[in-house]
Amino acid sequence: MTPPEVREVTSVCEAARARIFAAHLTSALGAPAVDRARFLTALTEGLREHLGRGGARLTLDIRPPASDGTVLLHAVSTPLVQGPHSPPPQELAISCPGAVPAHPPRTHSTDDALHAEAVLAADEESAAVLRQLDETERQLRLHREELYQTNQDVLALHAELDTAARTQRDLLDAERAARGQAEKARRLLTFLGDASNAVSASLDQEDILRCLPELLVPDYASHVDVWLFDEPADSHDARSAAAVAAARRERPQHAGPRPGGLPGVDDLPPSALSPDRPLLCLPLAVRHTSGVLSLTAPGDRFDEDTTVMLVELAHRTAIALDNARRYEQHRTTAEALQRALLTDLIPTDGIHLAARYLPATRGLNIGGDWYDAFQQPDGSLMTVVGDVTGHGLRAAVIMGQLRTALRAYAVEDGSPAHILTRLHRMLRHQQPNLYATAVIARFRPGDPQVVWAAAGHPPAMVRSPDGTVSVLDTRPGLMLGVPLPFEYRNHTADLPPGSTLALYTDGLVERRSQGIDPGIKLLGHGLAALSTADLEDLDGCAETLLKPLVHDSERDDDVCLLLCRTLPSADRRAQRDAAPAAHPGSGGEPPRPDLDDALPCPDPGGTLPRPDPDDTLPHLDSGGALPRPREEAAQG
Repeated sequence: MTPPEVREVTSVCEAARARIFAAHLTSALGAPAVDRARFLTALTEGLREHLGRGGARLTLDIRPPASDGTVLLHAVSTPLVQGPHSPPPQELAISCPGAVPAHPPRTHSTDDALHAEAVLAADEESAAVLRQLDETERQLRLHREELYQTNQDVLALHAELDTAARTQRDLLDAERAARGQAEKARRLLTFLGDASNAVSASLDQEDILRCLPELLVPDYASHVDVWLFDEPADSHDARSAAAVAAARRERPQHAGPRPGGLPGVDDLPPSALSPDRPLLCLPLAVRHTSGVLSLTAPGDRFDEDTTVMLVELAHRTAIALDNARRYEQHRTTAEALQRALLTDLIPTDGIHLAARYLPATRGLNIGGDWYDAFQQPDGSLMTVVGDVTGHGLRAAVIMGQLRTALRAYAVEDGSPAHILTRLHRMLRHQQPNLYATAVIARFRPGDPQVVWAAAGHPPAMVRSPDGTVSVLDTRPGLMLGVPLPFEYRNHTADLPPGSTLALYTDGLVERRSQGIDPGIKLLGHGLAALSTADLEDLDGCAETLLKPLVHDSERDDDVCLLLCRTLPSADRRAQRDAAPAAHPGSGGEPPRPDLDDALPCPDPGGTLPRPDPDDTLPHLDSGGALPRPREEAAQG
């Protein structure tokens, strides 16, 4: 190992020699030029500082090679004069990749040569630093150009990203606006559909007019007014100029403080009836304008899309009102026709009659149910209840034909079975694919039995004077009009004085969810619950029977009920005594004999069997089904 080089530097020349020695030593050790320049510059600066304070001792020591093969040159500059203001020792180190020289370089130059060598060495070091600096600057320029290009690319990328972000933001705004428009359109269409269903659900004009404010206020209008031309004018109702203009021009009109610019709507000055809020007047027109719907805006203006929806709603409301008006006209005509076809029950000797007819609440209020009661030339009373399948004018017309034909056939033959047989034959040939049911009951003065025949009709009921109820549920014949030949049969049932026979159509007892049996049972219980005092008012009894069976809800079928009560002997005498006596030439009938003492008249088609006094009508069990009556066929 080379011993350390120690020198005392007390003059500039000695400092220069020490620097030259350190330069030769670092060069011999292969130190990099820039590191050499830094090391020698720092060493020279330290020696210069120590020279101003009395000199310094410089120790140059070469350390052993490290693990990576490099050696370390260690330099320590210590002041020769120690004092409170002496600078601290200076320590420098430089790592050199070369091997330790066997003989460190020595300097024996003169002062001039020393100075020249020092200058050349310094220039050599400066040249190395400048070369390094030039290379660094070149590298810096390259990096600057690369950085500039990178910055330009980054700026372009940022511009593209910014453009893409703006485009995406615009697309999102457009999508949000489109989604809002779609949601608004969906909401308006949903409301239009619901409102259309509401105004068209009823055929009552008052219901339609009543539901409009409930639908439109407060979301689409703050006030709603409907002006119908066919309504009587009210002196207190003031019409706006916009409503009058909408009626005359048959175009929607907008009146407000500023123009609305609504599609398909004319703009007018503000209305005196609504100076602060816009007014929208829509004509109610189908084939012609029948009224005007006036809406006061819920805010400061009407929305364009909402206006389009309101115009369409006004059109649909006009259709609903026109349908209701036409339906009311047809219903009134049909009801008048139906009532004209029903029979006015006339007082009959020995028998009280009461009838109720309720038309179906759906449709034209007209159907094929009917009842009839008329006297025969022999004094007997024919009672009829029938039902033509279907509803409407056709069913009513067929019902009228059957009613007329039945009366004509009854004049020729008083047998209920024969009448039904001829009606069946007529309906088969004249009205194919149309069917009817009917029941005919014939009462003879003084006869305690009733003769009846049915064609597919619900069973009649008999209430005895003691309150027991029996159902005439003998199997009925075919429906009238069924394409099969059929001969109907007569049946008899006991009907002592004070009894009540109930004839009805299926609309009274049949319900879709329950069938017909529960209704028949309920009607039987209602008959059994009537007292003798109640039966004095047969019309009131008819109303009493209808209440539990016919509710106030809508009915799909007509309801027909005919009650026939045979008067007790005392009531019959009182009725006969109360009747005015007929005088010759007055056109009235002569007094009839006492019907209590008269024998039953012979049946035109044969003889009627007498009832068995021991065979009584069954009773209605309060908890069970209605019993079957005794059946006895008559010759006919």
